[in-house]
Amino acid sequence: MKHVLMALSLNIIALPVLAETCPEAPPIEADMDRLVAQVQRAPDQMAARALSAEMWELWLQAPDEYSQNLLDSAMARRNVADYAAAEAALTSLVQYCPFYAEGWNQRAFVRFLQSDWDGALTDLDQALKYNPRHTGALTGKALTLINAGRDDEAQPVLREALELNPWLSERALLRGEDL
Repeated sequence: MKHVLMALSLNIIALPVLAETCPEAPPIEADMDRLVAQVQRAPDQMAARALSAEMWELWLQAPDEYSQNLLDSAMARRNVADYAAAEAALTSLVQYCPFYAEGWNQRAFVRFLQSDWDGALTDLDQALKYNPRHTGALTGKALTLINAGRDDEAQPVLREALELNPWLSERALLRGEDL
């Protein structure tokens, strides 16, 4: 019993102090402006991939250590198909940082992986509310709509994503008249 109490005490001490509200996310607009302009002028797929990776690095910067830990934990759980734990962590994240687009985007992805099209679309709309140029959320929304049998609704979303990044692999999903 003494060891259990000691372990519990150490865990409580080791927990990060949780602020009452989430701080503002790091400003990424200027970097995103630069990356979007560069990817639109990219000479080839390889150059565009590197720029897309830089975009993801920016999106995955959570507002503080607590929110970053929630995000990282959720992604680790998702990667081993523990969707319930991933969704729980992401729900905590969007409750704590409701304006952090990537929290919504990642929860949408977990829901997509579970074929919860309505849940994924709701989360993607939230992500896009906070970051309308998030090509990952835009392509996620297009893919979710396609999987939900709503291809006609997916096409304009897909075009919007491709206007930002013409190198996205999802461009193969455009219908002939939409090319």
